[in-house]
Amino acid sequence: MVKIVYSQNAVNDLVRLTDFLIEADVKAASETVDLIEEAVSILDRHPLIGRSVDEEIRELVISRGATGYVALYSFEDNKNAILILAIRHQREAGYYFK
Repeated sequence: MVKIVYSQNAVNDLVRLTDFLIEADVKAASETVDLIEEAVSILDRHPLIGRSVDEEIRELVISRGATGYVALYSFEDNKNAILILAIRHQREAGYYFK
């Protein structure tokens, strides 16, 4: 089992996505955060399940209805950890991280 760590950028993404959803539906915002956290937790047992972006970075697709979210992460094998780098809605273009 590996440790899952969210970068500050990924936390900021969760806040941004939640703030957007809260305007329309508080319950949907809460459910979405739960859905993302549940999906990311599978990386604990299956760290290489996401599709490869390059040698070190992978994407985990998180379905929600007709669309969903994508989590960008790296598997830090030497540290036995998953680092969540960014999270975005599937309809957003690209990731916003440094």
